[in-house]
Amino acid sequence: MKKVWDSQRAGQIIEEYSEVAGGLLEALHALQAEFGYIDEAVYTSLADGFNISRAEVYGVVSFYHDFHDHPTGKRVLKICQAEACQAMGSRKLTEEVRDMLGIDFGETTKDGEVTLAPVYCLGNCAVSPNVMLNDRVYGRVTADRLKSLLKEAQL
Repeated sequence: MKKVWDSQRAGQIIEEYSEVAGGLLEALHALQAEFGYIDEAVYTSLADGFNISRAEVYGVVSFYHDFHDHPTGKRVLKICQAEACQAMGSRKLTEEVRDMLGIDFGETTKDGEVTLAPVYCLGNCAVSPNVMLNDRVYGRVTADRLKSLLKEAQL
């Protein structure tokens, strides 16, 4: 379960990884696992902890699509937008999902249940189109199948 942002705990996480080679990415993953997102307020602590600039921290956080800079819904629904999935209908699925949930990529439903995000390959191209609901990948997804998956996830 995601916790409310805690600067003291964030500082502990940064300290755990500050001497590790490649530790910035490890710290970012740990922060996101702990809180569900990476608050911009921690960029200075990350920059100090890894002896880099705030701009470099921002560059890393904004480059990787899996890092969020704001709280997400209880569930994150990612729809593959890569070419193989597009060829098999992911664009149509995306439009149907946008209509179904009333949100666009990067947005969360008003009830805080679902955040919708694009992803650019789930490595499951043979059974396109693909979605990821939280950490589970589903192939050959249609709008009807997605409705069932969301219902099973108690949405």
